[in-house]
Amino acid sequence: MRMGELAEAAGVSAGTIKHYLREGLLPEPVKTSRNMAWYPREFVERVRLIKQLQEERFLPLKVIRDVLEQGESEGGSERLRALIELEDRVLERALSGQDSKGLSAREVAKRYGLPGEALERLEQLEVLTPRTRNGTKRYGPADVQIIEAVSRMRASGYSEALGFTVYDTLIYKRHLEALVREEVEVMMERVAGEMDTESAAELLERAVEPMRDLVAALRAKLLVAELQARRAAQQ
Repeated sequence: MRMGELAEAAGVSAGTIKHYLREGLLPEPVKTSRNMAWYPREFVERVRLIKQLQEERFLPLKVIRDVLEQGESEGGSERLRALIELEDRVLERALSGQDSKGLSAREVAKRYGLPGEALERLEQLEVLTPRTRNGTKRYGPADVQIIEAVSRMRASGYSEALGFTVYDTLIYKRHLEALVREEVEVMMERVAGEMDTESAAELLERAVEPMRDLVAALRAKLLVAELQARRAAQQ
């Protein structure tokens, strides 16, 4: 198949095929001339699998490449299945009971006194992601923790009068997204396939609290270091 035919059959663009080639996700095609190459028909399913793992499982290309490099051997298949199974189990445990917990918008307003306008802005920024069921909006445990933290910050003096707004949460969201993306990749690579899925999920769950403490401690340390560096630069 030519590249255009492969792209059409797999439901992707020619640019995606080129990207997968650059990333080492596809073997080099058979080149018959400088501008002509032929691709085996089995590449269709391979490209579809890569795309599916990207879009449905959010696996990094590096992880996908490492799995595919093991070929169609049993080890390669088992590795891929272990990654998917672990991801599903961790997500299942994280979401367990979410629907039955949390607070309604009315309860949040009463308990934390955060203006409705501030809540709406946080939702627009996707810092808060409440669920609406039967016309009632409910904030899950994580959202409630964020609301409480924002409320406490405002009460401590981080007010809009000084220029502090809910938009400042984007600083943390932006950097934490990159941190979590790398963290998940590392965890999945090291744990998946090394122990049974339930044990691996429990291990990752137990690490949540110490990881949170680690991030808080490192942030406090780096904050002091930054202030000291600023003072030194002014001298």
